[in-house]
Amino acid sequence: MEQSNLCPRFQKGMDIISKRWTGLIVFQLLSGPQRFCAVQSALPISGRLLSERFKDLENEGIVDRHVYPEIPVRIEYSLTEKGRALEPIIREIQVWSQDWIEPITEA
Repeated sequence: MEQSNLCPRFQKGMDIISKRWTGLIVFQLLSGPQRFCAVQSALPISGRLLSERFKDLENEGIVDRHVYPEIPVRIEYSLTEKGRALEPIIREIQVWSQDWIEPITEA
């Protein structure tokens, strides 16, 4: 098997960001901490998949989960410093897509 010339760290970064919905979740959290229901209502994603992605992002140190000791319990998700470091990349993808991707029309 031929060894890849890609840097393993770059490949790992691409693997993290390229998971379905991950980039959009990070983009949504760029505006500040949000509750699960706010992110879910902003994106057409199932609760199960959103929960899975939040766990992945939390395990990678990109998202922080803060539980407030209230009744009922309030949980907010926010970007960590590592997550906020993705902002210029996400913004550049946003600019690139506006310049180069054709608008999607409903069939």
